[in-house]
Amino acid sequence: MITIFIFLILLGLLVFVHELGHFLVAKWNGIKSHEFGFGFPPRLVGVVKNDATGRYKVIWGNRDVKSPHTVYSLNWLPLGGFVKIKGEDGHSQDPDSFAGKSAWIRTKVLGAGVAMNFIFAWLLISIVFTLGLPQPIDPSQRAQYPDAKIQILEVKKGTPAEMMGLQLGDEILTIAGNQIASLKQVSDTIAENKGKSLEIKIDRLGKEMVLTGIPRIDYPAGEGALGISFSETAIISYPWYQSLYRGLEATYNITVAILQAFGRMLGGLFGMETGAPVDVTGPVGIVYLTKQMSDLGLAYLLQFAALLSINLGIINILPIPALDGGRILFILIEKLKGSPVSQRVEGMIHQVGFILLLLLMLLITFRDVSHFRILEKIGQLFS
Repeated sequence: MITIFIFLILLGLLVFVHELGHFLVAKWNGIKSHEFGFGFPPRLVGVVKNDATGRYKVIWGNRDVKSPHTVYSLNWLPLGGFVKIKGEDGHSQDPDSFAGKSAWIRTKVLGAGVAMNFIFAWLLISIVFTLGLPQPIDPSQRAQYPDAKIQILEVKKGTPAEMMGLQLGDEILTIAGNQIASLKQVSDTIAENKGKSLEIKIDRLGKEMVLTGIPRIDYPAGEGALGISFSETAIISYPWYQSLYRGLEATYNITVAILQAFGRMLGGLFGMETGAPVDVTGPVGIVYLTKQMSDLGLAYLLQFAALLSINLGIINILPIPALDGGRILFILIEKLKGSPVSQRVEGMIHQVGFILLLLLMLLITFRDVSHFRILEKIGQLFS
């Protein structure tokens, strides 16, 4: 339950930040917003400016409010936020409506949510650099970091490492009963024990445990006999002014990596990419990953939230109906043809796009339920 609660907070923050971007840019460009809310309706309570007194009055419940000013609301479903922008459905052409503004202003409003997701990710990663996070170091730097340790950075799926229970972040204490002296010792010991039972003692969040597995004799290129990647790491933190630059650099690098993964995924769909398939996960998988990150600590959780924020920004800017990128595409078509696309046609296309996205999400969710053996784990609760 705690993991689900953390997941809902993360999801709520990411959606709220996205909607905040739309709201702020609309407001700065003279577009009226009927309501800006935290969470989704029905409304619990809201405030709106009273023209007669110049003060804000409280509104309880979900009743309709007629006011030239924005209602700021707190809603019952705390899963993000929303903004009701005047004329976003195209029915109003007033000067203070979305539809009444130029193509450039409408594009800025639609793109602002994506921009806010990237800015939020930059902020989160900068905080992580300030707090400090385990980072790979060169063995020659070990003397500078008394807390240096050899830590697992990745566990490949379907490998002996995954089957024996090794996880991201585990610190390797001993291997085959011997204290760890170097990265080479770990590599050599794994190589020497191919096809044999191998004991690895690890520290996981302060708890020591001994895990046993059998390194493979034959294995895919790039995976290794055990299926892990590891490095010497140390907690490294930076002053806030350095963290801002490093956060910006990391946000850029993560964005490029995600775009490359999208490219490989699309290439695979059209038979142009023959490498390892790109894994895609949905809400169930994200909850599972949230549990892993929260167990590792605040810095890991913030880094994970930043990754989700960048993903949300990239997905929303894609030219897919029902998403911000799809709506921007219709504005581009409007400029090219010299007149707006029929509101009826555009609305139908967005509805179809929304339904297809829901179906895709359901498909990914069913796959995640199978992959993470959710039904099996639920059954164990009653056995």
